[in-house]
Amino acid sequence: MIQTLLIERIDALLPQTQCTRCGYPTCRAYAEAIAGDRADINQCPPGGAAGIDALAGLLGRVAKPLNPANGREEAPTVALIDEDICIGCTKCIQACPVDAIVGAAKRMHTIIAAECTGCGLCLPPCPVDCIALVPTADRPLERVDVLDRAGHARRRFDARNVRLMRERGERDARRAAAQPKPDENPAPISRSAVLEAIARGKARRQPDAKDPPDR
Repeated sequence: MIQTLLIERIDALLPQTQCTRCGYPTCRAYAEAIAGDRADINQCPPGGAAGIDALAGLLGRVAKPLNPANGREEAPTVALIDEDICIGCTKCIQACPVDAIVGAAKRMHTIIAAECTGCGLCLPPCPVDCIALVPTADRPLERVDVLDRAGHARRRFDARNVRLMRERGERDARRAAAQPKPDENPAPISRSAVLEAIARGKARRQPDAKDPPDR
């Protein structure tokens, strides 16, 4: 219980970009790793120096510089799609952790700038390199702004996960409904039935006794 509360408090200090730059698949997973002493507090570039200070204060640790292996602290960005190049493959939609991209297969996609966390996860899967990260400010966000955006991003991320689980359940249900249903209580085959079937097979292989023999 105490560990769970600690994870919640650590997660509440993270920017919720879900960018994976910390080395973990989600902000929550990074919080769990910090709480379990499997990760350091200086692995989150979007959180920056202020985020490291906040984690150090919570955990009673000494603050340290951001680990350069995880990236560097930068001004906020938003993804932008070159609509003239987009082929509508939907791979960026599948990659976006907060459902900030709208579009359909073989149709032009667009990014809802107000919802984009600038995580950059939509860039690698794009087969035509039509997405770029564009700065929206000339300096990193203030800590209060980071936390304000984090709350909204977390709600978007959670809502997406709920949607994906629902859609997965619906697909599984359709797949199960399409499967042929075997007899619920098939009748057992008795030993006498097996012996009768063998006898009939032997009888069919023997010549008819009424037929005259070949001369």
